[in-house]
Amino acid sequence: MIRKGLIERFFEAASIQRWNDHIRPVELTELDKQAHKMVIAYVIAKSEETDKGAEINWLRLIEGGIFEFLQRVVLTDIKPPVFHKMMMQKGKELNEWVIKQLESNVQDVKGNFKKKFKDYLFNSDYSKMEKRILKAAHYLATNWEFRIIYNVSPFIYGIEKTKEEIENQIEDHYDLIGVQKISLGKKSFGFVDLCGQLRFQQRWAQSPRIPKTSVLGHMLIVAMISYLCSSELEACRKRTCNNFWAALYHDLPEMLTRDIVSPIKSSVEGLQDIIKEYEKIQVEEKLLPLLPPSWHEEIRYFIEDEFENKIKQEGKIIKGISSEEINHKYNEDSFSPIDGNILKVCDHLAAFIETSLSIKHGIKSRYLEEGKRKIYDMCKTIQIAGINFGQIFDDFKYD
Repeated sequence: MIRKGLIERFFEAASIQRWNDHIRPVELTELDKQAHKMVIAYVIAKSEETDKGAEINWLRLIEGGIFEFLQRVVLTDIKPPVFHKMMMQKGKELNEWVIKQLESNVQDVKGNFKKKFKDYLFNSDYSKMEKRILKAAHYLATNWEFRIIYNVSPFIYGIEKTKEEIENQIEDHYDLIGVQKISLGKKSFGFVDLCGQLRFQQRWAQSPRIPKTSVLGHMLIVAMISYLCSSELEACRKRTCNNFWAALYHDLPEMLTRDIVSPIKSSVEGLQDIIKEYEKIQVEEKLLPLLPPSWHEEIRYFIEDEFENKIKQEGKIIKGISSEEINHKYNEDSFSPIDGNILKVCDHLAAFIETSLSIKHGIKSRYLEEGKRKIYDMCKTIQIAGINFGQIFDDFKYD
């Protein structure tokens, strides 16, 4: 069961301010930090896999990212230095409290989610490699933010100590080839940096909104909802992972074209196709060259025709298969399925909640009200592969 309370927890991170005791030229939120962290985790894990032949448990990497996200949302009021110190001294007690706070939200998620969550928090031998990758990604994402802070206020008391602590943590993970590549500040860093810039692109930019969400934060929300849908469908490991990464990267071309709102895309016949073609050219010319050639096929598989159902069979990509067919015939790692149709509804759901939450908080405009109504009318009767999305949309109407 996909619980409303758990998805609401995801959105809480959009209101959590980071570095709010420093001078900040831009707003930095926990949601954006966690999204950036998962992008970096992908780069590090992929580098370990392709350059060193390491075995990465991609499902555990994704789940670990979600577990750490939820842990941080619950423990939001603790400053990072204090948080890390308390985790060293009272980690067990803090994690028990985290589980208790999230009990009702996670107990019905399929795929042994609650047990895995506990194993991740309490068993030091569980997902050791994936935990290291996520920890490295955490500090690299923190450092990306910190460089913005540092350039504005290098005179703040204690800032040099903060800088040294972050750099020391990154150095401790230098055995990971992806950390080395990103730290060089060349191609891999260029990809990470471009993704980070999606933090500055606000969703629903023509309207005030609470909480604000960026394109990057929205991408992570869609990815985590897609994970819940994959769990509900009892998707195979590869299908679950593909759905997550395809959702996380579904708006990646917008780092090159900016967020073009749906009404503009649909206002002129054929404009959407022109935008898609331009995005494809930009991805080929500016984005993919920042990544190793051996990754290009996978990235294209994730972001081209991102809302089409796809499988791979005999070396060919086959599109247009229903999610029901994937459930019954292709729900195996060897077919590498992606539920593009489900990702599209997850994207609409995230947008619907963005409008609904703002209106609930008393900040509304005709753009938000029209957007909410149009998305609801489009999705209120949708059922895919047994998931009643209409019911989920009803849960978030806040009427």
